[in-house]
Formats: sequence, structure tokens, C-alpha cells
Amino acid sequence: MPYQKKAYLEHSAIRVKDIDWHIRFFKEALNMSIRKMDGGKDNPRQIWTIGGVQLIADPNFSGVEGRLAHLGIMVEDLEAAMEEVYKWNVTELPKGHNWVVLPDGLNLELIQAKEGSVEEALTVYPWMED
Repeated sequence: MPYQKKAYLEHSAIRVKDIDWHIRFFKEALNMSIRKMDGGKDNPRQIWTIGGVQLIADPNFSGVEGRLAHLGIMVEDLEAAMEEVYKWNVTELPKGHNWVVLPDGLNLELIQAKEGSVEEALTVYPWMED
């Protein structure tokens, strides 16, 4: 039986060469608040903004700037979601059972949400209507 609970995209993780520039951009150009930082202000390894952007410092990356690292999906019932996810020809990543790579290479992190928080998040409709 398909997963019966609800889920939503909590964050998109993006690899960037110059994390300090990106932190300043999101804070100053868009006034987005940082909700969490890994590594401290002098040497941030990654940050998360309120609003779902995760920036991962990857100064040695030689491809196109802004390489997607993974999508973080909040779920109401992690155990039930993982049971269903593993029926879809996905591969577990070394980070743990809740980290999977889809057949096309997209990485997902599934995260157990606090009770009621997924429902609450899904009620938010921030776009202006005509």
C-alpha cells in the first residue's frame, strides 16, 4: 500500500564554492535568516536558512556553481515512508537508512517531523493570488 501520510520539501541542499559570499547574499540581498550553522561563523561548512535553503561549502568543486546535493523531505511517519521508498528501486546511501539515491541520481534525505508540523506547513500558501 502506498505511503498514506503527508510530506513536504523542507530544504534543498546546494554545493557552493564560496559559502561566505552566498551567506552574505541570502542575508543581505534577500534578508533571509540563518536558522543553523555547522562550523561556526569563521569557518562555516554549511548553513540552513529559514525558508529551506541549505548551502554546503565545497571550494574544490570544479563544475557549475550551485550543484544540488540533496532534497530534505519532512515526513509524518519516517518508518512507514522508508518502507514504501525502498520498494521503488532506490539505493541506501552511506549516511544512513533515511538517505537514498533515486535511479536517476537524485539524493533524498527523509526526516521525521514533529507531530502536526507537516500538516501545519502544508496549510501555508505564501503566493499572492490575482
